[in-house]
Amino acid sequence: MTPERAPTAQGGLPSWAVVTPQREAHVARVVALLERWADALRLDAAERSRWLRAGWLHDAMRDAPAEELARWAPDANERRAFRHGPAAAARAAADGESDADVLSAVRWHTVGWAGWGDTGKALYAADFLEPGRGFDREERAVLADRFPAEREAVLAEVIRRRIVFHERKGRPPRPETLAFLEAVAG
Repeated sequence: MTPERAPTAQGGLPSWAVVTPQREAHVARVVALLERWADALRLDAAERSRWLRAGWLHDAMRDAPAEELARWAPDANERRAFRHGPAAAARAAADGESDADVLSAVRWHTVGWAGWGDTGKALYAADFLEPGRGFDREERAVLADRFPAEREAVLAEVIRRRIVFHERKGRPPRPETLAFLEAVAG
């Protein structure tokens, strides 16, 4: 039985989310990691809420049909892996999410964005470092532990690892990702 979903992402996936049980588990692990970091950093309530809303929303449309993604992100001429972020951000905005940091974090979470504040940066790192992913578990756990004390260094390492991952699959780095790395690593 699937638990009830909130109408917004205040405390869980929104009611309009389209996710498989596996994706829902991934989202919960991302949020748990963001909560852990928020506690370690003693974030104020507003910033903590931003981080958690972004976590709940980031993959809310990941398993939506292509037609649904196209409805919410008609200008994002991308494959599903890149289109679900813009679609989820647009859907969240229609649902009442108005925080620009949350919406940009959700929109760009797969590729990164040089204009991000802490919310987008934390989501990008948590999405990659959450413990359920099956590769480099020990190395990623060390990076996750280091994040609160060494955010920029860990973030730069995460960006580099994502670039290498895509290059190994024959995909060149996206311009947004390279600009994000430049903004973080200088």
